[in-house]
Formats: sequence, structure tokens, C-alpha cells
Amino acid sequence: MDYRIISIGALSRHELWNEAPASRSAHSTCTLIRSGKQVILVDPGLPGSILEARLAERAGLKISAITDVFLTNFRPSHRRGLEAFPKASWFISQAERETVGQHLVSQFQQASDEELDAQVLDTIKEDIALLQRCKPAPDQLAQGVDLFPVNGFTPGTTGLLLALPHSTVLIASDAIATEEHLDQGRVLRGAYDIEQAKESLMEIVEIADVIIPGHDNTLINRTKRPF
Repeated sequence: MDYRIISIGALSRHELWNEAPASRSAHSTCTLIRSGKQVILVDPGLPGSILEARLAERAGLKISAITDVFLTNFRPSHRRGLEAFPKASWFISQAERETVGQHLVSQFQQASDEELDAQVLDTIKEDIALLQRCKPAPDQLAQGVDLFPVNGFTPGTTGLLLALPHSTVLIASDAIATEEHLDQGRVLRGAYDIEQAKESLMEIVEIADVIIPGHDNTLINRTKRPF
């Protein structure tokens, strides 16, 4: 089993850089995992055309080579390029699927009752259709690739734990957004449950040798012994 970063994510506004709002388009860090016959893409946050180029540049792969796509959460910045992989199996945690599904249905009913703009209704319907296509992920997504709940930023945010011979790698999603968030022990603004998000951050720091954050490049956990 091996992994590599396909694209490094970014926040729309990095609150720890004292930036003004919406300085750029938010997109998640996208990771490729190969385990046996499975080729898994995690959080395709860029548009499909860009991901197609990045896959070729970073791994020599075509979009058709991807067998599975895993979303750590259902935020738009983590799934913008999802529809570029129609032949792959799409996975998301059961907890995220259920909570997001309930929220979308509620939004749709409210929008219908209030007779909001048809475009708003269409967007909600499109999100519901995407979520329905996502299967609840099994506890082990592939050999050596296990689901690792990191709830807090969203109710069902779920990372992936990669068991390598000499290190433990954790795809942390928005539980650890950037290097600065790790260094300062800060959770990302807008978290659904701040206390739970803090607990997830601490658990990641205790377990992982290498951390792949939600919107930054790979980080070595300096609190762990060298390896």
C-alpha cells in the first residue's frame, strides 16, 4: 500500500494569517491511495479537469484508473470534482451521510414551503442526488486503510488511518486544517462542535506519525519520536 498527495489544499481565508474574507477558492488536499487492486482518491476538491491533469502529473494515472472515491466530509470544498469519476465507487461515512441527508431534506422542504428561487431548489436537489450516490463506507476501506472518525468540524467528519511498516499516516480532513492549526492546537473556524473537534485534534496528535491536513501539505508530527 502506498499514498501520495495529488493536490495541496487551501482555505478561502486562513484565519491564522489574519487575512480578509474570501481571499481564494477553498479546496481540500487530495490524496491518492493504492492498496492491492484499489486506487482510492480522497477528497477531490478541485474541478474535474484540474484533477485530471494533477493525476497525470503526480501519479501517471487517468481518471478511469480510480476505483474508489472517499469523502472525509460533504463540504463543497471536499467534493467539487466528484462527478469527474462516474465509474468509481463513492464512499462517505455513515454518520456524515445520515446527518447531511437529514439537513438537505429539511432545507429542501423549507425552500419549497417558502417558494424560494428555483435555482436554490435545484442546487439542493443536486446535492441530495450526489449524497444518495455515496455509499456508507465500511470500517476498512481497503487493506491497510481504516476509517478513523474525527468528528467535530462536521458531525460525521471521518479520516483515514494508513498503516505503513514504519509509520502511521492519518488523513485528518478538517480536524487539522493546516500546519498553523496543528502548531497552535486550534480547530478550524465554523466547527459544528468545537469541543468534539478539539478532542479529535488531540487524538490525531497522539496517534499519527504523519498527518495529511484538510487544506495543507503533509506534516510530520513533531511530538512523536523520529522514525
